[in-house]
Amino acid sequence: MIQGCGVARPKPWNIDDELWAVIEPLLPKVERRTRHPGRKRHPDRLVFQGIQFVLHTGTAWEHLPQELGFGSGMTCWRRLAEWAEAGVWPRLHEALLVRLRSANALDFSRAAADGSHIRALKGAPRRDEAPLTRAERAASII
Repeated sequence: MIQGCGVARPKPWNIDDELWAVIEPLLPKVERRTRHPGRKRHPDRLVFQGIQFVLHTGTAWEHLPQELGFGSGMTCWRRLAEWAEAGVWPRLHEALLVRLRSANALDFSRAAADGSHIRALKGAPRRDEAPLTRAERAASII
Protein backbone atom coordinates (compact mmCIF):
# COMPACT_ATOMS: atom_id res chain seq x y z
CA MET A 1 0.00 0.00 0.00
CA ILE A 2 1.36 3.42 -0.94
CA GLN A 3 1.22 5.97 1.84
CA GLY A 4 0.05 9.49 1.10
CA CYS A 5 -2.44 8.48 -1.59
CA GLY A 6 -5.97 9.70 -1.32
CA VAL A 7 -7.62 13.05 -1.02
CA ALA A 8 -5.23 15.92 -0.47
CA ARG A 9 -5.92 17.82 2.72
CA PRO A 10 -6.34 21.57 2.38
CA LYS A 11 -3.47 23.70 3.60
CA PRO A 12 -4.17 25.21 7.03
CA TRP A 13 -3.52 28.72 5.72
CA ASN A 14 -6.14 28.45 2.95
CA ILE A 15 -9.32 30.18 4.11
CA ASP A 16 -12.53 28.72 2.67
CA ASP A 17 -15.53 30.88 1.79
CA GLU A 18 -17.51 29.90 4.89
CA LEU A 19 -14.73 30.94 7.26
CA TRP A 20 -14.02 34.09 5.25
CA ALA A 21 -17.68 35.07 5.66
CA VAL A 22 -17.05 35.14 9.43
CA ILE A 23 -13.69 36.94 9.22
CA GLU A 24 -14.35 39.63 6.62
CA PRO A 25 -16.97 41.67 8.55
CA LEU A 26 -14.55 41.93 11.50
CA LEU A 27 -11.81 43.59 9.45
CA PRO A 28 -11.69 47.38 9.33
CA LYS A 29 -12.69 48.93 6.00
CA VAL A 30 -9.95 51.11 4.56
CA GLU A 31 -11.08 53.54 1.87
CA ARG A 32 -8.64 54.62 -0.81
CA ARG A 33 -7.80 58.27 -0.96
CA THR A 34 -9.29 59.97 -3.99
CA ARG A 35 -6.74 62.73 -4.52
CA HIS A 36 -3.51 60.69 -4.19
CA PRO A 37 -4.66 57.07 -4.05
CA GLY A 38 -1.21 55.49 -4.15
CA ARG A 39 -0.72 51.79 -4.74
CA LYS A 40 -3.81 49.62 -4.54
CA ARG A 41 -4.06 47.73 -1.27
CA HIS A 42 -3.42 43.97 -1.45
CA PRO A 43 -6.66 41.99 -0.88
CA ASP A 44 -7.40 41.30 2.78
CA ARG A 45 -8.16 37.63 2.20
CA LEU A 46 -4.78 36.96 0.60
CA VAL A 47 -2.98 38.92 3.31
CA PHE A 48 -4.89 36.99 5.99
CA GLN A 49 -3.75 33.75 4.36
CA GLY A 50 -0.18 35.08 4.29
CA ILE A 51 -0.38 35.78 8.03
CA GLN A 52 -1.73 32.27 8.57
CA PHE A 53 1.10 30.83 6.45
CA VAL A 54 3.81 32.60 8.46
CA LEU A 55 2.23 31.69 11.80
CA HIS A 56 1.71 28.06 10.76
CA THR A 57 5.08 27.41 9.15
CA GLY A 58 7.19 29.62 11.40
CA THR A 59 8.97 31.14 8.42
CA ALA A 60 10.33 34.65 8.83
CA TRP A 61 8.16 37.48 7.51
CA GLU A 62 10.83 38.52 5.05
CA HIS A 63 10.99 34.96 3.66
CA LEU A 64 7.30 34.72 2.78
CA PRO A 65 7.35 33.29 -0.77
CA GLN A 66 6.08 35.87 -3.26
CA GLU A 67 4.88 33.15 -5.63
CA LEU A 68 2.10 32.24 -3.18
CA GLY A 69 0.42 35.58 -3.93
CA PHE A 70 -0.07 36.62 -0.31
CA GLY A 71 1.83 39.88 -0.75
CA SER A 72 5.14 40.68 0.81
CA GLY A 73 6.02 39.61 4.31
CA MET A 74 6.15 43.27 5.32
CA THR A 75 2.62 43.82 3.98
CA CYS A 76 1.35 40.86 6.00
CA TRP A 77 3.23 41.99 9.10
CA ARG A 78 1.86 45.54 8.83
CA ARG A 79 -1.69 44.29 8.32
CA LEU A 80 -1.30 41.96 11.33
CA ALA A 81 -0.33 44.97 13.44
CA GLU A 82 -3.11 47.11 11.94
CA TRP A 83 -5.71 44.48 12.71
CA ALA A 84 -4.32 43.95 16.21
CA GLU A 85 -4.63 47.69 16.86
CA ALA A 86 -8.22 47.58 15.58
CA GLY A 87 -9.07 44.71 17.98
CA VAL A 88 -9.78 42.18 15.22
CA TRP A 89 -8.15 39.18 16.89
CA PRO A 90 -10.18 39.10 20.15
CA ARG A 91 -13.40 39.68 18.17
CA LEU A 92 -12.48 36.86 15.77
CA HIS A 93 -11.71 34.58 18.70
CA GLU A 94 -15.12 35.30 20.22
CA ALA A 95 -16.93 34.83 16.89
CA LEU A 96 -15.27 31.49 16.30
CA LEU A 97 -16.01 30.32 19.84
CA VAL A 98 -19.69 31.22 19.38
CA ARG A 99 -19.83 29.22 16.15
CA LEU A 100 -18.06 26.23 17.70
CA ARG A 101 -20.33 26.30 20.75
CA SER A 102 -23.46 26.48 18.60
CA ALA A 103 -22.21 23.51 16.57
CA ASN A 104 -21.40 21.66 19.81
CA ALA A 105 -17.86 21.24 18.48
CA LEU A 106 -15.91 22.25 21.59
CA ASP A 107 -14.43 19.43 23.65
CA PHE A 108 -13.16 20.52 27.05
CA SER A 109 -12.35 17.00 28.22
CA ARG A 110 -8.63 17.61 27.60
CA ALA A 111 -8.55 21.25 28.75
CA ALA A 112 -6.48 22.41 31.68
CA ALA A 113 -6.58 25.63 33.65
CA ASP A 114 -3.20 27.21 34.15
CA GLY A 115 -3.05 29.11 37.42
CA SER A 116 0.26 30.74 36.61
CA HIS A 117 -1.56 33.51 34.73
CA ILE A 118 -3.79 34.50 37.62
CA ARG A 119 -2.55 36.90 40.25
CA ALA A 120 -2.70 35.36 43.71
CA LEU A 121 -3.16 37.88 46.49
CA LYS A 122 -1.75 36.75 49.80
CA GLY A 123 -4.23 37.13 52.60
CA ALA A 124 -6.96 38.43 50.36
CA PRO A 125 -10.44 37.83 51.72
CA ARG A 126 -12.42 35.01 50.21
CA ARG A 127 -15.44 36.05 48.20
CA ASP A 128 -17.85 34.93 50.90
CA GLU A 129 -16.03 36.97 53.60
CA ALA A 130 -16.36 40.68 54.15
CA PRO A 131 -13.07 42.56 53.76
CA LEU A 132 -11.36 43.71 56.96
CA THR A 133 -11.56 47.34 57.95
CA ARG A 134 -8.37 49.32 58.49
CA ALA A 135 -8.78 49.02 62.27
CA GLU A 136 -9.28 45.25 62.06
CA ARG A 137 -6.18 44.85 59.90
CA ALA A 138 -4.11 46.94 62.32
CA ALA A 139 -5.37 44.89 65.27
CA SER A 140 -4.48 41.61 63.54
CA ILE A 141 -0.87 42.75 63.05
CA ILE A 142 -0.36 43.37 66.75
